[in-house]
Amino acid sequence: MLSEVPRVLLVDDDAVILRLLEVNFRLEGFAVATAGRGELAVERATASPPDAVVCDVLLPGPDGFEVCRQVRASPGLADLPFIFLTGRAVEDDRDRIDALEHVDLVSKPFDMAELVAIVRTRIAEARG
Repeated sequence: MLSEVPRVLLVDDDAVILRLLEVNFRLEGFAVATAGRGELAVERATASPPDAVVCDVLLPGPDGFEVCRQVRASPGLADLPFIFLTGRAVEDDRDRIDALEHVDLVSKPFDMAELVAIVRTRIAEARG
């Protein structure tokens, strides 16, 4: 178990999925922030950096890849773990994700316990 409360930013434009993620991560002991648009995700991540970001690929405004790029351009956030959620299995997405470090791809529909485990693992790795 991590010694301090892990902080996660959850980003999805589908309000039902966002609420599902929020409730489950809170139940698992995470401090949670949410965003339904790319711009808001960048704002929240840079204003109060989380330990990890769970982000839909397709978003209004900047997509998940652009959110990742903008957030990681901020001081101290270059290695922030990103877990991308996607409902489409497009090879281009996989290629773009493979080119990034500290990034995972989880396909929708996803297993919540598995997603939480991935996020915990990435946070623990980032904390060293």
